[in-house]
Amino acid sequence: MSRRIIIVTAVHAPSAHYLAEAYQSICAQELPDGWEWHWLIQEDGTTDDVAPHVPLDDKRVTFRQGRPGGPGVARTMALAHADGDYVKILDADDQLTPGCLARDLAALEADPTLGWATSRVLDLMPDGSTVGFPGDPDAGPIERDAVLDFWKANDYRAQVHPATLFVRRDLLMALGGWMALPASEDTGLLLALNATTRGWFTPDVGLLYRKWPGQATGQAAHTDAAERDARMAVVEARARALAYLEWRYPSRPQ
Repeated sequence: MSRRIIIVTAVHAPSAHYLAEAYQSICAQELPDGWEWHWLIQEDGTTDDVAPHVPLDDKRVTFRQGRPGGPGVARTMALAHADGDYVKILDADDQLTPGCLARDLAALEADPTLGWATSRVLDLMPDGSTVGFPGDPDAGPIERDAVLDFWKANDYRAQVHPATLFVRRDLLMALGGWMALPASEDTGLLLALNATTRGWFTPDVGLLYRKWPGQATGQAAHTDAAERDARMAVVEARARALAYLEWRYPSRPQ
């Protein structure tokens, strides 16, 4: 029986029309023998607007709906059906680059002390051009607390992008999935992972991160100063509490 990588996508009606491009980017992935992917699409809501954009004729794709609670809630609800060894995050409006799943998988399969992997990102602009940005870490392992320290010192900007996350399913479940926040729930998960286990960074581009007017991070509420300060305070407190309690993954010597 093949082992599985579960790709989790939260989607709401405004971003549903991008699912076709996300699907194409998944289908372009090549995995080693004995591995397969399964795409879990979870709508953040129960509208009739998303299903027409889902490739339901592909048995590797599962679509479910639920009451709205934000992308973190949708992703966490999808975990109820995540029956693979690994979970890969893909936002509905983003695209994987060729080879990214195989690279992430190779890194974690080669080293059981690594809990998660990330990769370089390019912004995908409305005109189809791409834009990179400086500050990527060195290729290879990311030690515990390195992301938190950088994030704290750089106005709450991590040097690796949470939208590229590839993570061991059991570790993701142990940390409770995504944080119950109106935004930055993926950053909160990233910092919690970094507080408990070593990660990995691949310098090859692994994601095209779409920039468009309807994306959640482009809305005024996302940059409201009072809410942002509160979100960052909770994210940091969780990560520091995990570090203080010294819970580690793996919990047993390898």
